[in-house]
Amino acid sequence: MNECLSRLLQRRSVPPRWLGEPGPSGPEVETLLKIASRVPDHGKLVPWRFILIQDEARGRLGEVLAAAFQADNPEAGTELVVAERERFTQAPLVVAVVSRVVPHVKIPDWEQVLSAGAVCMNLLTGATALGYGASWLSGWAAFDRRVLDALGLAPNERIAGFVHIGTAKETPPDRDRPNLADIVTRF
Repeated sequence: MNECLSRLLQRRSVPPRWLGEPGPSGPEVETLLKIASRVPDHGKLVPWRFILIQDEARGRLGEVLAAAFQADNPEAGTELVVAERERFTQAPLVVAVVSRVVPHVKIPDWEQVLSAGAVCMNLLTGATALGYGASWLSGWAAFDRRVLDALGLAPNERIAGFVHIGTAKETPPDRDRPNLADIVTRF
């Protein structure tokens, strides 16, 4: 079996707290984004875009999260607020995949949203192929208008996922995978 297939068969999500430096280099980030962009896109609508969150931007976004969380949870202890502040500071690179449906008479919204999901999966696959750990998450921040505004999302845009990428400090144990006999039928 070739190395790429072997890595794909071992792919698993690595929690952001287990991701560290080094992160992808500039050329590797460009490669990851090219891989992510090679997804089915009926009509060539490009119903998605990327926001790179790295370096000091991770801390700036953390301040937005901490303020929003604290406003919604005034009774929350310092520990919880700090956890929100640090949510995007663990992995060296976080790619926010933004989904935006482009009105079209022939291409349903659903296909466009699935295309954005495929972008997230290609980022995970690309990170795995490059030897990095990665995790595709959403969480409350992906749906909070204050966070979306801070990231510059238009009212018609949504977060398909935050993909955290870095070097795995630990490798999580593999989880049980579905038995193919239980999920495959033939027509």
